[in-house]
Amino acid sequence: MLFDQQNPINQLCARGMQLEGEAKPEDAAKLFMQAWNEATNTAEKFIAAHYVARHQNTVADKLQWDETALNLALELDDPEVKGAFPSLYLNVAKCYEDLKDFDKAIENYQLALEHAQSLPEDGYSNMIRSGIKSGLERVQTPN
Repeated sequence: MLFDQQNPINQLCARGMQLEGEAKPEDAAKLFMQAWNEATNTAEKFIAAHYVARHQNTVADKLQWDETALNLALELDDPEVKGAFPSLYLNVAKCYEDLKDFDKAIENYQLALEHAQSLPEDGYSNMIRSGIKSGLERVQTPN
């Protein structure tokens, strides 16, 4: 299972998330990079890359890691990954928006929207849908 709590990479990422909650982003970033360096397969690398992306200092670096996570997820044939695609595409789209590449931003927001159709009706899914909708509104009428 992709999100196995006994998996050492998932444990590193969970500990990193705990450190984020304790306002220790530098320590969290170190654990996420450790997870990336220790990952031994596509699923582990996907999880680690997703978290490494959150701690980049530039939009270009964040985009690189978000695209790495997305591309790794696309390689996986796991039903658990399907629910991550809206968020992954949303992250990539937001980076392109921030970089003022509105065509690529729109393309990725649209992909996020397509994948969001399979999300359940819950708070997290509604937050993702709202982010996609807001992003599309912003890039279709950029400042």
